[in-house]
Amino acid sequence: MLVSLIITPLFIKFSKRINAKDKPNHRKVHTDPVPTLGGLAIFASFLIGLLILQPAGEYHLAIIIGAFVLIGLGFIDDVFDLSAKTKFLTQLAVAVFIVFWGGLQVEFINLPFGGEIEFGFFSSIVTILWIVGVTNAINLTDGLDGLAAGVSAIALLTLAAMAVIMGNVYVATMAFILFFSTAGFLRYNFFPAKIFMGDTGALFLGYMISVLALLGFKNVTVISFIIPIFILGVPISDTLIAMVRRYINKMPLSSPDSAHLHHRLIKAGFTHKQTVLLIYALGMMFSTAAILFSMSTVWGAILIVSIALLTMQVLIENLEMINSEYKPLTNFVKGLWQRP
Repeated sequence: MLVSLIITPLFIKFSKRINAKDKPNHRKVHTDPVPTLGGLAIFASFLIGLLILQPAGEYHLAIIIGAFVLIGLGFIDDVFDLSAKTKFLTQLAVAVFIVFWGGLQVEFINLPFGGEIEFGFFSSIVTILWIVGVTNAINLTDGLDGLAAGVSAIALLTLAAMAVIMGNVYVATMAFILFFSTAGFLRYNFFPAKIFMGDTGALFLGYMISVLALLGFKNVTVISFIIPIFILGVPISDTLIAMVRRYINKMPLSSPDSAHLHHRLIKAGFTHKQTVLLIYALGMMFSTAAILFSMSTVWGAILIVSIALLTMQVLIENLEMINSEYKPLTNFVKGLWQRP
């Protein structure tokens, strides 16, 4: 964290010097160009943390190679603005590399009542989809000052805590290094931001979180397999809602819009800082649910999932995240209320 605090101002100057700035447009809330290579500060701090602690794991080399590729992709995109297709194909290539060269796969899930589900051929597909999906989910969250960095930091701290509980030293070490690297950067990224992490940071953080979550909960029970989904509840739900919204409204799935959670909260009247803090709180709620989930009975787990889904449905309908007509829960409650 100390390294991150010291070097981030250097990357602010570097971004300005090479004119790597995020310029305002109709979808963005900032009004002035902002330096956008903050991801390099997070990555540099992370590498120094690795040199100091030297964590060793079965998949370590493959993970670090993948990280360098995505940092390079993000840097080129932040400076030259790559197409969505190029970014997606590179992410897919990294995920395929991790699975087939690195050997990281979710091969089966142990069932809580005995037995297991073998993924077989689909284990590679499930793993690749998870890595690419989470990488993009963090990237889509990066829409307000401090939002993606804060949500990522909460997820990383929860992953580290869960890894400590499960005795996974490698995942705990990697998650803590990345958490503190991100926390130091957040000092300059929180509203009003002096620097953005850009795609450089968002792709790197999303990739690392996806891989660490896989390593932390690889081949555990079906109940525990839901834990990383809870930890990443905010970016995953926002991404899934965006896909549903674009499908229902007959828009291309890759087309950007201004109906993500942070956009809708601002439109509802919350300030920039209030919106970010509210989403932090939502992220902490999901993380707390993940920890409780890991210690609960099956019925307790069902209750936690039900509360989380109900909370998200209420948010979706009240913030009109799909469209103004999509309010099944509200209409159902009104129907019960008006019934004689």
